[in-house]
Amino acid sequence: MDLVPDSERTGLIGALPKSWRPYAALMRLDRPIGTWLLYWPCLAGLALAGGGGRWALAFWFLLGAFAMRSAGCAYNDIVDRDLDARVERTRLRPLASGRLSLRQAWGLVALLLLVGLLVLLQLSLAAQLVALASLALVAAYPFMKRITWWPQAWLGLVFSWGALVGWTAGWGSLALPGLLLWGGSVFWVIGYDTIYAIQDVEDDALVGVRSSARALGGRVRTGVALCYLLAVALWGASLWQLKPTPLALAALAPAALHLGWQVASLRADDGQRALDLFRANRIAGLLLALACLTVGLSRGA
Repeated sequence: MDLVPDSERTGLIGALPKSWRPYAALMRLDRPIGTWLLYWPCLAGLALAGGGGRWALAFWFLLGAFAMRSAGCAYNDIVDRDLDARVERTRLRPLASGRLSLRQAWGLVALLLLVGLLVLLQLSLAAQLVALASLALVAAYPFMKRITWWPQAWLGLVFSWGALVGWTAGWGSLALPGLLLWGGSVFWVIGYDTIYAIQDVEDDALVGVRSSARALGGRVRTGVALCYLLAVALWGASLWQLKPTPLALAALAPAALHLGWQVASLRADDGQRALDLFRANRIAGLLLALACLTVGLSRGA
């Protein structure tokens, strides 16, 4: 089926009509982990701001995370099509392999952005403005691996932005707890995307692509541990701002323990293990959202 090696849902792609499969692969339907990683900060921000019962908005955020992650993947592949063709793990992507044309890819991006616009219209004006402020960061991301050793830091800014949107949608405006939640999520993303980049260290070196995994080298576990430590510290400070009691920190303990397990299990020379640990962050994100929900619902107690 010409799927990339780290495909996770091959049966889903195979069930589609043959002409649809390249589009599905471009959207990463076979790898839903990215949608969850984009969604959890949105839900965490909304829950922490006291919007835990706003299920309709939680659904719109999920749809938005799916559409924007899919559009981002397609846009990334448009920019990286020549590099992808030279890397073993990505050479079978639809654009790199020639199964889709640039025009077809841009058409898919436009359609997905229309879905994103529909979601945007469900938000308050303040949340809309916060969401729109991320577009420049999103547009610049695919080029970061060419100019900095830390493209994961830029991805952290982008993939965590939902925390600001969710918080603003629930609170009505930006405030320190939402900013701290976003800051912690930035370091979380840097950590887990560094783990993900371990798979490509050798190929990235051959084609000249930079990454935090290459920059850290043998110190990759220490680097990930520091990122996760900063993430937990900032998340704890965020929760403490709203409820300065041990309950706030206790609610965060499961997420912190999960991240600690990832660090303890990490091996810099084991790409498959790195992929498994990266995917485990869907659980870490869920635990973060539950911690925020716990504190958000208990603020008035």
